[in-house]
Amino acid sequence: MKELKGKVAVITGGAGGIGKAMGERFLAEGMKVVMADIEVPALEAAAASLPDSVERVTVVCDVSKGEQIDALRAAAIDAFGAVHVVCNNAGVGGGGAMSEMNIDDWKWVIDVDLWSVIHGVRVFLPGFIEQGEGHIVNTASVAGLFSAPFMGPYNVAKYGVVALSETLCNELAMQQSDVGVSVLCPSWVKTKIASSARNKPGATAEEADALSEFVQPLINSGIDPDLVADRVVAAVKNKEFWIITHDDTPAAVTLRTRSILEGTNPPQLMH
Repeated sequence: MKELKGKVAVITGGAGGIGKAMGERFLAEGMKVVMADIEVPALEAAAASLPDSVERVTVVCDVSKGEQIDALRAAAIDAFGAVHVVCNNAGVGGGGAMSEMNIDDWKWVIDVDLWSVIHGVRVFLPGFIEQGEGHIVNTASVAGLFSAPFMGPYNVAKYGVVALSETLCNELAMQQSDVGVSVLCPSWVKTKIASSARNKPGATAEEADALSEFVQPLINSGIDPDLVADRVVAAVKNKEFWIITHDDTPAAVTLRTRSILEGTNPPQLMH
């Protein structure tokens, strides 16, 4: 999709971090943007920070619920008449030792990080195929390419996003479709994912603090979301599948692949 001006993008997790940066970057290309997020104050603040001249609307959306993603598409069509790009970007962090995690821990992360992408593809793909144009960007992670310890639910969800995206890419190629798909696999980026538990039903302050204490220093060392957004826009324009944002990712993927080919135990890689 070489020409983005006048087209419409829908972005989940659009109130902050990578999602907000993508929205700003798409608007700079002359697109119209639908910003979706579960956090109302952050969503309103993100929209208010944009120039009055750009065309954007906000939609409050819990991406773990399929019917709300159906409603998101309906709101986008109602506002702008069409959708051309959807970024299934909303996500949360979560983990811990598998011996200590309960089913609610697993369900929350997988519902937000994987099922939201499944619903996003289910809801938006048929319209893209019908109009003969569109691009889906699914936010995974390097956690979908190799597995670090103590991140079980997150790793499982992100591997699922990569698998879904690869499958879709192959299907679209077999159908000779002009619809594109990309999978975004960043390492550490300066976002608020360390405080994801603020949106977890029933989460305690201690739970939120524990994750933040472990992850926040790594996030602070990460790259700026604007750099990720630049790569996303380039991938949409050039119909690129893999969006790799960090120079050290290929080496880690090579180590994991070598262990598969040689039949050795997985290497202990950190994101």
